[in-house]
This record gives sequence, structure tokens and C-alpha cells, in this order.
Amino acid sequence: MAFGFGGAMAARSRVLPLAWLGRGYIAIVRGVPDIAFFLFFVIALDQGIEYLRHKIKCPDWNEPLRQGSDFIVCQAAKMPLGNSPQWVHETYGFSLAVLTFAIVFGAFAANVLYGAMRAVPRPQLETAEAYGMSPRQTFWRVLVPQMWVYALPGLGNLWMVLIKATPLLFLLGVEDIVYWARELGGAKTPRFTDFPHPDWRMWYFLALLVFYLCFTRLSEIVLDRIMRRLTLGQATSGGEAQRKALT
Repeated sequence: MAFGFGGAMAARSRVLPLAWLGRGYIAIVRGVPDIAFFLFFVIALDQGIEYLRHKIKCPDWNEPLRQGSDFIVCQAAKMPLGNSPQWVHETYGFSLAVLTFAIVFGAFAANVLYGAMRAVPRPQLETAEAYGMSPRQTFWRVLVPQMWVYALPGLGNLWMVLIKATPLLFLLGVEDIVYWARELGGAKTPRFTDFPHPDWRMWYFLALLVFYLCFTRLSEIVLDRIMRRLTLGQATSGGEAQRKALT
């Protein structure tokens, strides 16, 4: 949501370079397949961090960093360090995954929020300006509270897609629930050779199916309640339906 709100604000900015940046972010990230972005961005980000650390910590290094397909930096520049505890490695990988998901789905959220901001009736903003509100006050007190009504359906769909996209974490080496269903259900896995059992993957994935259905259903209930709360008193079809139900 932070990336989405920032991208939407940049896209509607009156500063031309900032508007180009926001619209370019939305167009480029939405136009690249998720799996390609995950494979490229995480590797590039990880190597970029190590490159900066390498320049700071190992200024006397005289060997090329690119050696064929390998990217080699000094041991002090590794991120995380080779002697770091296992939880540090897992936290670092998980943080990269969260950042990548935020950037990818933030672009879709930015497009939804940008459209929702444009959907707020212009007379509402003009009335606020006529009462002497500054552009900042008009944005935060009039535009933002009303645009959520238009944005929530799109954000709800985006949330559902995000739930189903989490198995992409395996591309980043993060062991998600789908990974463990496959590992625990397999008859022979490298982790559980001491506990042989038949192939139970069908049952594990069936339980996973039920889990995802329950999770998405719970999300639908929460989103529906949020929508009813936001449309209360609003000049929308949902707000009008609530008004008629109360009279």
C-alpha cells in the first residue's frame, strides 16, 4: 500500500518529472511478468547491495567482480555474512521477498488508487477550494476519504491475487506453505528420510486447497464489512442502498 499510494500520488503530481516517474513505475512493473521480475530484481538488488558493501569494505580489491556468470565479492561484503546465524540468512531472504512483492503489487495498487482518485467528483474538490482549503488540505480531507470507496473493490481483487501469488516465494528460496506441503507429503524427501511413508501429497494439497478457500472467504467477509463502513453516508450506489435500508 505504501508503494501504491506513493505511485498514485506521483502519477497525479503537477510536477512533470514526478508524474513521469509515477506513471512509468506503474506501466513498467505492470507490463513485466511477475516471475521475470522476481528472478531479475531480487538478484540485481542483492548484487547491488553487495557491490556497495564491497566498494566500502574492500577498496584494495584488484580482481574483477564479474567472472563469467559468477559475481564474486570479498567475504566482508557478503550479505549476509557467511558466518551469520541461520535466522539472519532466512530473515534477509524473507525481507527481499517482501520488498519484491511490495514493488510488484504496489504498481497494481497504484493504478487502482490513481483511478479511484480520478473517480472522485471534481465539484467536491472545487467546493473545498472555494471554502479556502489549501491543495494539501483538499487532498487529505476531501479526496483521500472519498476515493477509498472507489478503490476498495480493485484493492480487494488485488489482495486475492496476492494471496494466490505467494507460492512464487520458492523462486527466492523462501520455504512457504506450498513448499512444505510438497516436502511433508512426498514419499521420499531429502529432509525426512528417517520417517518413510506413502505419497501423501494429494492429501496435503487438498488441505492446502481448503486453507486457501477459507482464507479467501475470510478476506471477502472483512472486505465486505470495510466497504459497508466506507459507503455509509457516501453519494454512491452502496451508500444509497444503506440509506434506503434504514428508512
